Amino acid sequence: MVTKKTLTEAEALEQYRVSLDNVEIQPEIATTMAEFGYDTTVIAEGKTLLTQTRQAYDLNKSEDDETTEAYSEFAALKSNLEEIYKMHRKKAKIIFRNDSKTLDKLAVSGSIPQAYINWLETVKKFYSVASRDADIQTKLLRLKVTADDLSAAGTVIGELEAARAEYLREKGESQDATKAKDEAFAKMDDWMSEFYAVAKIALEDKPQLLESLGKFVRS
Repeated sequence: MVTKKTLTEAEALEQYRVSLDNVEIQPEIATTMAEFGYDTTVIAEGKTLLTQTRQAYDLNKSEDDETTEAYSEFAALKSNLEEIYKMHRKKAKIIFRNDSKTLDKLAVSGSIPQAYINWLETVKKFYSVASRDADIQTKLLRLKVTADDLSAAGTVIGELEAARAEYLREKGESQDATKAKDEAFAKMDDWMSEFYAVAKIALEDKPQLLESLGKFVRS
């Protein structure tokens, strides 16, 4: 029996396709299998299942690719913002090293949070406060952090949030596609399992024909 335990999904799809094609093309196999209940109508049912499984597989692959692409974009934006923020934060800590109140306002007193949400909130607070405070902006200019730099960072934050939302959407769609694909394979595997079991009986005395259905027969 062909199962996903021994074959990859792509290999199983090809195995099933060859089996269902050859059971119709080879006259002796077709006649013998029809006698055991696998006539053209039943084989057509199997082919319909195979088409559905193939479509579910292809959709899942497509959704996985889109998820990977969305994550790559999100990760690139996050990495870019991390570098921008680290440099601005470093400069702010130097400029306001004797001004604990401002350091607290900018949320740069402690260490940088590791968890994404906490990190993003810390970054957003820094640029939100700096962008609204003219005095802070004036002092940041000493180390070449301009109002345009702050505004540009705010734009990146918006792009990052949009990219994360897109990634999470694609991830959800990919998970749904995986579930649908697994369900399709479960039906296909079950159908083909019985098909091969019957073929093994029907073609017991004709091992060469059984092998044309993809069943390896030990000599």
